Amino acid sequence: MTYCPPRGDDAWDRVAPQDVGFDPGAVAAAVAHAEAHDSPWVYNLQQHLNAGHFEPPPWNEIIGPTRGRGGPSGVILAGGRIMVEWGTPRRPDMTFSVAKSFISLCVGLAHDDGLIPDLDAPVRDLVQDGGFDSAQNAPITWRMLLQLTSEWEGELWGKPDMVDRNRDLATEGKNREKGAARPLQPAGTLWEYNDVRVNRLALAVLRVIGRGLPALLRERIMAPIGASKTWEWHGYKNSWVNAGGKLVQSVSGGGHWGGGMFISAYDLARVGLLEARGGVWEGRQLISSAYLDQAATPCALNPSYGLMHWLNTNRVQYPDAPGHLVMMHGAGANRVIIDRERDLVVVLRWIDGQMTNGVLKRLYSGAA
Repeated sequence: MTYCPPRGDDAWDRVAPQDVGFDPGAVAAAVAHAEAHDSPWVYNLQQHLNAGHFEPPPWNEIIGPTRGRGGPSGVILAGGRIMVEWGTPRRPDMTFSVAKSFISLCVGLAHDDGLIPDLDAPVRDLVQDGGFDSAQNAPITWRMLLQLTSEWEGELWGKPDMVDRNRDLATEGKNREKGAARPLQPAGTLWEYNDVRVNRLALAVLRVIGRGLPALLRERIMAPIGASKTWEWHGYKNSWVNAGGKLVQSVSGGGHWGGGMFISAYDLARVGLLEARGGVWEGRQLISSAYLDQAATPCALNPSYGLMHWLNTNRVQYPDAPGHLVMMHGAGANRVIIDRERDLVVVLRWIDGQMTNGVLKRLYSGAA
């Protein structure tokens, strides 16, 4: 049977680079490059967010928990075994937009269960909470929300969709146009990175499954793959809703205002390995390969994006790495890079995001 790491951070098998087709010197150079390029963010993340890195006041108000970050850290798996690790891979840290990929996994589970039978059907067919009643929002489908093309209009948890407008990741933290008014486009006709609309998707999935997303994720994915008990998925102080007669917190798909996924590099590596294996763990199909294939299919409006997963289509994201890579990206920078063809998973924590390609360039230069 294909190797899967048993439960426990100390239970992983290790493997030498030369035994899995990698040059040890190239692997060492990749790690050294990651360690040498710490994230430019301050270690006190609440201070960083309060300073208005993402949004100016009053939109930058923190309404969820935060946690100070660690230093550069990571782990690289080859065939499920740890080929190399550095820093503090067992430390659970904020991951920012990596949480979007976890929302996608929850949608995939609901889709597999038939609760969301058609990703191209309007969300309002299943969710009647007022969020999809307007002429602007009524045509929005699940796929549009997953691909960040929904153009949803409204306010959620005190944050207006205006926050998402004119977002440009190339100028994150420096874009003076972000949040400026622009005419909304018809649903499904404009790709724009967003957070308020992602949170609206998380709430919609909660409505459909009737419980919190962390409970679903823990039961169906994190427990079966042997993840630790240190991961946490938070929403906001004002994001509690009624689900089946119980108060449940709707989680966030990022950390701009606090909240989101707090998780270790080891646990991220397990999730990445599950995706690399087409959703199979120890012979069990935890999430369908068909959904994961859709998640890795380029969006027509942005070939570098799938269903809340980044893609290396045409090597746009990482010129010196294979074009078939699938990625989870979070600001800071936090990265989970999945190479299905080589059964390889690279987890990078708190690296200068512009240096990620340099890590992969060095790693793949030593691949047989």
